[in-house]
Amino acid sequence: MKKIAIIGRPNVGKSSLFNRLIKKRDAITSEQAGTTRDVKRKTTVILNKEAQLLDTGGLDKGCELFDKIKEMSLKAAYAADIILYMVDGKGLPEEEDKKLFYQLQAMGKDMALVVNKIDNDKMKEKLWDYYEFGTDAIFGISVAHNRNTVELLEWVASKIPDSDIIKEEDEEQDILVTEPEILDDEEFFSNTHQEDEDGFTYWDEDEMDGVVEDDTIFGNNDRIKEFDEEDINHIKIAIIGRTNVGKSSLLNALLGEERSVVSSVAGTTIDPIDETVVYNDKQLTFVDTAGLRRRGKILGIEKYALMRTKEMLENANMALIVLDASEPFLDLDEKIAGLVDSNRLSSIIVLNKWDISKREEHDKIITEVRDRFKFLAYAPIITLSAQTHLRVDKLHDMILEINENYSQRIPTSRVNEVIEKALRRHTLPSVSGQVIRIYYATQYETRPPKIAIIMNKPSGLHFTYRRYLANKMREAFNFTGTPLLFKAKKRGEK
Repeated sequence: MKKIAIIGRPNVGKSSLFNRLIKKRDAITSEQAGTTRDVKRKTTVILNKEAQLLDTGGLDKGCELFDKIKEMSLKAAYAADIILYMVDGKGLPEEEDKKLFYQLQAMGKDMALVVNKIDNDKMKEKLWDYYEFGTDAIFGISVAHNRNTVELLEWVASKIPDSDIIKEEDEEQDILVTEPEILDDEEFFSNTHQEDEDGFTYWDEDEMDGVVEDDTIFGNNDRIKEFDEEDINHIKIAIIGRTNVGKSSLLNALLGEERSVVSSVAGTTIDPIDETVVYNDKQLTFVDTAGLRRRGKILGIEKYALMRTKEMLENANMALIVLDASEPFLDLDEKIAGLVDSNRLSSIIVLNKWDISKREEHDKIITEVRDRFKFLAYAPIITLSAQTHLRVDKLHDMILEINENYSQRIPTSRVNEVIEKALRRHTLPSVSGQVIRIYYATQYETRPPKIAIIMNKPSGLHFTYRRYLANKMREAFNFTGTPLLFKAKKRGEK
């Protein structure tokens, strides 16, 4: 598959063109220089030919962050087969653009000069100034107004071999590129540890409360979910944490290459960056998310990152909750972990920067994590260093094991064996003189595992007994790393 890199200086419209070509508002766009920092990769179709599109950060220089963005962008251009070098047509040609254009042109790749922001016919005259770049492959377009893009698409398609032609079905309508909704962290961190729209309440081994609402899951309306082998073999893993805990470094260490820009500047990552690797016949898609911080410290474009992180968590199966082991833990760490809990994700707590932490206080640090994150008591803890790659290799196997736990379906007979033994050991207490009975239980969904308890009076099941049942289920089956959800209802209830 051919790789197409969109290259250029900041604020010329690279991300807007990227969104237009993939027909989706994927890359964050704004007037702020340096909005795109990492290289985003998406598979798209250019006039019925499949290709991989790369959106790169602006080729600027100055501070440490911009230098690393430029380095990463040029690396993407060198690896690409086709280069679209974008400039801002509202101004005169820049000497720095010419220098970079000639530098890339010398590689002998298929390369076009894309002059953006030619918003009307009168502005077409400006194109003559750009012929001094010494190329005939010049295209004056307006991404914002979707003007004169057909010729560019035809040129790109001509550089993609016919072997990459695919049959397009239900081709999507073109869309306008607009900014995403802004969500501050007060809204972002609200509504955690609550029941979802179906009435599910999460029970763990240390904290169980709430009454489970009813839903129809049996009889003619049986909703037991069957295994989807293809889905189980694809694990979507969110790397989440506050700023500067080492999320991007961890992504790079997991991939074995420098995929995400790493710098000492807080808030380096803005757009979630995803990358898929194959490990033991499983697809692992890692997503490096923007670091989260308190509302008063959010700067400019970071507001957009909050919304993107929320959307990403809704689509993930697992979360790596990254904590900085070299610093005291903060309340914000707990709020971020609460997002993982509220999205019912399997999870691993990653204590990063272990190489510079006080290792002699290992037991004390682990105890503090368990005390602070009681609602994630099921999540295993791993100590590592993304910088030195200490124990990073162990994460891949942990991910596969937890995914099996998250995806497992326990036979109904086995579930009822555990429930019956639990009832014999400790009978259900009566409520107002009424005997409370559990008729049977069954697991009806996976990812995460959801178990229905059928009884004569669901509201009479005290939260302490639910905790007891959950503990017995965890003793009998391996639910390490995964939440365990329960639902109580009457038999035959509609």
